[in-house]
Amino acid sequence: MGEAVMTTRRQADGAIVVDVRGSLDAATVDALRATLLATLHGERPVSMIVDLTFVTFMDSIGVGALVTGANAAREVGARFTLRNPSEFVHRQLRVTGLAEVFGLPGTPWASQAHPG
Repeated sequence: MGEAVMTTRRQADGAIVVDVRGSLDAATVDALRATLLATLHGERPVSMIVDLTFVTFMDSIGVGALVTGANAAREVGARFTLRNPSEFVHRQLRVTGLAEVFGLPGTPWASQAHPG
């Protein structure tokens, strides 16, 4: 199983950014879920951004933790956004039908996959 590191910071506009690095799997998602829920319920931000730039792997359990975060954000009236998912993570979200739920574009790598 992998490792993941989560850090939170507040942007100048008041949004809370949760930077996630590493793998989101059975060994690490409890920490992500706890970070998302504690931050949402404790700080009640207007907006939460989960930055996935450095997530190297995510399975269905990781997807579930993001859904939990999105649901908790809705409960407290916060906007929940995913930022910079890798191609692998984006594919996982498309396969589950959740890319659109999270407001991610359809297939950003399609033009790279099928060059003109």
